[in-house]
Amino acid sequence: MHGNVIAAISTPPGKGGVAVIRMSGSGAIEIARSVFLPLSGKDITDYKPRTQIYGYVIYNEEKIDDGMLTVFPSPHSYTGEDTVEISCHGGILVTRTVLEALFAKGAVPAEAGEFTRRAFINGKLSLSEAEAIGTLLEATSHEQIKLSSSPARAKLCEAIDAIRRDLTDVMSSIWARIDYPDEDLGDFTDAETVQRLEAVKYNLSRLIGTYRTGRAINEGISTVIVGKPNVGKSTLYNLLVGEDAAIVTDIAGTTRDVLERTVPLGRVTLRLTDTAGVRSGEGLDKVEAIGIERSKSRIASAELIIALFDLSREFDESDKELIDEITKAQGYKICLLNKCDLADKNDPPFDASLIPEGVFGETISISADKDNLKTIETLTQMVNGLFTDEKISCGQDAIVSSARQHSSLLRALGFIDTAIDAYRSGLMTDAASSDIEMAIGAISELDGRAVSDSIVNDIFSKFCVGK
Repeated sequence: MHGNVIAAISTPPGKGGVAVIRMSGSGAIEIARSVFLPLSGKDITDYKPRTQIYGYVIYNEEKIDDGMLTVFPSPHSYTGEDTVEISCHGGILVTRTVLEALFAKGAVPAEAGEFTRRAFINGKLSLSEAEAIGTLLEATSHEQIKLSSSPARAKLCEAIDAIRRDLTDVMSSIWARIDYPDEDLGDFTDAETVQRLEAVKYNLSRLIGTYRTGRAINEGISTVIVGKPNVGKSTLYNLLVGEDAAIVTDIAGTTRDVLERTVPLGRVTLRLTDTAGVRSGEGLDKVEAIGIERSKSRIASAELIIALFDLSREFDESDKELIDEITKAQGYKICLLNKCDLADKNDPPFDASLIPEGVFGETISISADKDNLKTIETLTQMVNGLFTDEKISCGQDAIVSSARQHSSLLRALGFIDTAIDAYRSGLMTDAASSDIEMAIGAISELDGRAVSDSIVNDIFSKFCVGK
């Protein structure tokens, strides 16, 4: 048995032209030898690594399929372990049977994400790189793909490594001065230490500043479309989604519950919600009343509120009630005055002056049903300008895109601030330096590195202190 060997189907489930089954771990090559018979009659170990070998998959002494096998010996594989990939025909049953053949010889089912987890454990990937790969697999926009690409991952790793090296260099100098005061290890005064920490703080702050853009692209902005019944909310929702996801009729109150979708809008990703129309007055049935309460709850929690008002109808109590709910919310608020093509036909006209000043950050007139392209272009430009920095380029710049990364960097920045304050207030060097060590720990959490080992190794690589 080879309990260390994991196996799983790496291609999507279902019928297709080709399926790929991946196996990794000590013993993977031995299992592959027992289930795969090269047509040439050679042993699979007679071939050069990463060579595709044509042959047959054997199960219960029968040839169940023909396909290609590739061996990736350790450490030159994705996981850093011996890895084997079998490409077979993409039928559901045949793929499952090939996998069963591997299990019969001692492989065990891989858990979700286990190949990438092993790659991290074996030092093939950092945590940030593993996170980026997960984002790449779930990408819904071109910007997410660029943000998760290999060049983008490399840029972030370089930026993090540079900050870690700078901090470790400062810490190494401090420890060397404390432990070996008589050695000629360089003249690093407290003032110079503060100066170097200020440089680290600047680089940290710049990296932290990219999170707003990275988060808008990667995690998305919680966005709610609100308005009273039959103002065009579902029409706008369908425009943003790119399909008829919400029912659109002339009947007020068609949308009775919350509809949700994740959609790209230019650079950003919207976690988009279409809500039931908010209206006041008598005659609400129980279902509509529940829908309205859910709408109000989404307004309160949204980061971006897109409120529609119908220029073809008179401003009424329902509009006022909606504005009252929006005013209490913390999210950024955009006012869309819809059906501008019908505004002149209304008697009495919609009085936009009744919308209080200061409630909405932006107000624009649209015709969501008549001028779809202009509506989308206007919203795209506006929302992207609000939530991203156009100077930041995905794939070219180091960008923080996950809450975990952002939290670790903020903690590191806090420790650096404390260390700077400690030095300036005249505290003992060894006491003040403890915050620098904690900052290194916070930075190291990003990629899972050991703090104390990196500091020790750096000391012995820079200074001859072992005599």
